[in-house]
Amino acid sequence: MTVLEASESIGEEESEMEWQTLQRVILPPQAQMDTVPLYVDMGAAAGVQLPTMGDQDKRDAKPRTINSVTREAHAEDFLSRSSMSVRPGERVSFGTYFNAFPASYWRRWTTVDSVRLTVTTTGTGAIIVYKSNSRGSLQRVDAQRVEGQTTTDFDLTLKPFGDGGWYWFDVVAGAEPVIVRGAEWQAPGPAPRRGAVTLQITTLNKTDFCLNNLRLLAEDPEALEALQEILIVDQGTQKVSEADGFDEVKTQLGGRLRVIEQSNLGGSGGFSRGMYEAVANGSDYALLMDDDIVVETESILRLVTFADRCKTPTLVGGHMFDLYNRTVLHTFGEIVNPYRIQPALPSEDAELGHDFMVSNLRQTPWLHRRTDVDYNGWWMCLIPTSVIREIGLALPIFIKWDDAEYGLRAKERGFPTVSMPGAAVWHVSWIDKDDLVGWQAYFHTRNRAITALLHSPYELGGRVIRELQQDDFKHLVSMQYATVEGRTWAVQDLLKGPEALPELLSTRLPEIRKMLSEHSDSTFQPDPDAFPAPRMAKPPRHGQGFSRPSAALLVPWAVKTVIRQLIQPVVESSKERPQANVPHIDNKWWRMSQYDSAVVSNAEGTGASWYQRDPQVLRRMLAESARLHADLLARWRPLSLRYKAALDGLTSIESWKKTFDEHTVSDSR
Repeated sequence: MTVLEASESIGEEESEMEWQTLQRVILPPQAQMDTVPLYVDMGAAAGVQLPTMGDQDKRDAKPRTINSVTREAHAEDFLSRSSMSVRPGERVSFGTYFNAFPASYWRRWTTVDSVRLTVTTTGTGAIIVYKSNSRGSLQRVDAQRVEGQTTTDFDLTLKPFGDGGWYWFDVVAGAEPVIVRGAEWQAPGPAPRRGAVTLQITTLNKTDFCLNNLRLLAEDPEALEALQEILIVDQGTQKVSEADGFDEVKTQLGGRLRVIEQSNLGGSGGFSRGMYEAVANGSDYALLMDDDIVVETESILRLVTFADRCKTPTLVGGHMFDLYNRTVLHTFGEIVNPYRIQPALPSEDAELGHDFMVSNLRQTPWLHRRTDVDYNGWWMCLIPTSVIREIGLALPIFIKWDDAEYGLRAKERGFPTVSMPGAAVWHVSWIDKDDLVGWQAYFHTRNRAITALLHSPYELGGRVIRELQQDDFKHLVSMQYATVEGRTWAVQDLLKGPEALPELLSTRLPEIRKMLSEHSDSTFQPDPDAFPAPRMAKPPRHGQGFSRPSAALLVPWAVKTVIRQLIQPVVESSKERPQANVPHIDNKWWRMSQYDSAVVSNAEGTGASWYQRDPQVLRRMLAESARLHADLLARWRPLSLRYKAALDGLTSIESWKKTFDEHTVSDSR
């Protein structure tokens, strides 16, 4: 065979090679132009550059950010969900959250080792391909001139992406517009069989959100085609099946929709029902989603495509953006601090609440380092049913820590979790909420301790017991007696052992709500005039108000505060009227400890409650907290063994089936 014949043969083989879509370029709908920075970047190509060393130690030098001038996007330039017009002489970058290719994730977790970028355009201009490394340094890879209607291919290796990095491309228009008609990131070879998915939403009186997401799915035939079944687990009193528009959207979904109504078993009961049904109907994956979200439907295809190609069965989750500030990312990934058993960011550079409107992907170095996680929130998480069969369903713990515990359990059994860039939902954020007080305090306390008993690698759970008691103290000196009573119940129930969990699943919340109604600090009034006008009998010293004690003075300050709280009588006038109105943002334990009474607004801004100091209640609760935590410390080792021994039984399909049989109200199967 001649060289020419060999070359022609190779060319024929390449042309005959199958290329399978991994990720498509997508664009925002016209109604969501506030999300444009997540899809396209209208700035110049310069972003994160190599560090300037100067006199710095080279080991500590960090990439510097070039904040290029960014132009506003024009709504009329977005022609469809896959095509847009680049104006004459302008440049558009697809180096963005939804359209850059997260190369390091594909290299680390999947069998894919090379990709092809294919871009279809009309007009004269250029396509420039870039990549980044884990430090966020921008590197030009290739460029091609385009003219007329053409499809341009770039073959790219994934070898350099061991610790991080992305691929992306820019389009530059010449004297006339360039129309980007579509672009894809593809993998060579035959596609694996696409796994069948049961998409499951657990809801509690969020009918409008549920119907909106069902409509979004009905309007996206490709995402809908990937779903074997759409399951709504309705645990509320406002039934989705009775809402206006339900019958219409059910018809649009072509027989895929099923609604199960059951007692309120919390998130763990609702999501476990989704896992259970996915196993029962033969699906390959259960895709768990919250009810109060708006889903980017393309994310469904991306999660399934990624999971199908993972080297080992892998939980693949989407990220969460703020529903009311849609360019703000909650977190890029989370781990559980093993010493404290608390959620934590995986690196010191990572940010909570990153706004892509302020700093896009190319201009944010820490976003280029691959983020490896312990778990993914169940606002959107794809779980292989093979994993469910092996490690079970969620713990029966109602809410809080069910997703984190499941991720830790899966990791210990050899099943990793990936928080996948480019797959996301918009979710009602809890950043401005306080779920550590009120009815949720019980579940936070108990379930954090259960997670520590099951998974802490440290003797006696590391800092968990100490921090639980410290938090009791902070709540007590803040006059949050209802919260501490709930936390007391949590430790009492924890000490009963794992056998008590199934029964508590459906009964504890009503009991907690009844208890809260008996405490003034958890009884809210929407009208601020429902309380007497505040008056301070003795004004703060020098009119300075209350400030946080310094670290050096913290111990003597704490001793003085505790003595005052325990012994000093309550000022009589504070029983008749509060001493102050305190906004939620100022509701700090070191400030509240200085009052005898105060009206405090809640995190949502919908009401306020009257906190009133009671030394007798404080003494009783403080003593009970000390006794319970001492008991927990003494019994930690045997209790840990009991919970570990009971784990498989509590989370088994058989155990949960008994619960579902008892609490199912209806099933539209």
